Amino acid sequence: MADKKPSFWQDLGWRLEAIAYDGLEALARAFPIDRVSDFGAWLFQRLGPLTSANRVAEINLRIAFPEKSDVEIAALLAEQWAHVGRWFAEFAILDRIIADPGRVEVVGAERLAAIRDGAGPVVFISGHFSSFEIMPAVIIHSGVTCQITYRATNNPHVDDRIRRSRFRYGVRLFAPKGTDGARELLRALSRGESVALMNDQKFNGGIAAPFFGVTAHTAPGPSSFALRYGIPLQPMSVERKDKARFRVVVHEPIFLADTGDRNADIEAGVRVVNAWMEDRIRERPAEWFWVHKRWPSELYKKRRHPAPSGEGQAA
Repeated sequence: MADKKPSFWQDLGWRLEAIAYDGLEALARAFPIDRVSDFGAWLFQRLGPLTSANRVAEINLRIAFPEKSDVEIAALLAEQWAHVGRWFAEFAILDRIIADPGRVEVVGAERLAAIRDGAGPVVFISGHFSSFEIMPAVIIHSGVTCQITYRATNNPHVDDRIRRSRFRYGVRLFAPKGTDGARELLRALSRGESVALMNDQKFNGGIAAPFFGVTAHTAPGPSSFALRYGIPLQPMSVERKDKARFRVVVHEPIFLADTGDRNADIEAGVRVVNAWMEDRIRERPAEWFWVHKRWPSELYKKRRHPAPSGEGQAA
């Protein structure tokens, strides 16, 4: 069924949003990289606490770190807004960041070279760490042929601009999230290409597995793909060194156990992925994207603080 044509007013609103996007992008590209990053941090530390996302981030932090005091949570909350602001401001100039060899350090680059030279394909996995868009750029710049998953924005005019921005720093092969995207990923893996997915957000209908000790529904796709094709999960993470300077880490591959019980093996894979994500977040907690609702909705509806010990815990 064809998509419903937007009304005149909806399309006008979208076009005005796109013009605003163009203006912000042009402004960002007129200034030095670090100044743009600093401005994003300054702006979001002031505006972020005024939004509804601030409450979501606070609840998430309290769920993940129940042992932390109010003062520690407040400090983490402020710091994570600075990182969100830097990510937001840097998106328009990521091609400039990637083009500067002094701004992106790659740890484990030899693993990417091996994948490029025949050790692949693999299922790249990562989370929303720091300026996470740098990860696919590093994969592509290493010479690995890879399909990158993405979620289109509601505004098609802005989505076109985002795709063009990604094109500037080398990402050419996109697979949209959803059923059509999953089919494209399967076709890519069948061709011997790698695929890359974020695996740290809530996925309704996904597998219930512990995340910071609390049940979270997680997409089974990466584990399912790896088991189906007998290939490893290849974790990667992005760390901010200072301002708009980054370290991209290509971690040791994860080889999932294949016992013949596919459902059990996928569930075990999801648990391994969640544990890996949790370890990375604990290492650098301010750099994760805390403003999305990762846990079941009732945790956000019922209270500002996490459940008493035992409530909502994974079995």
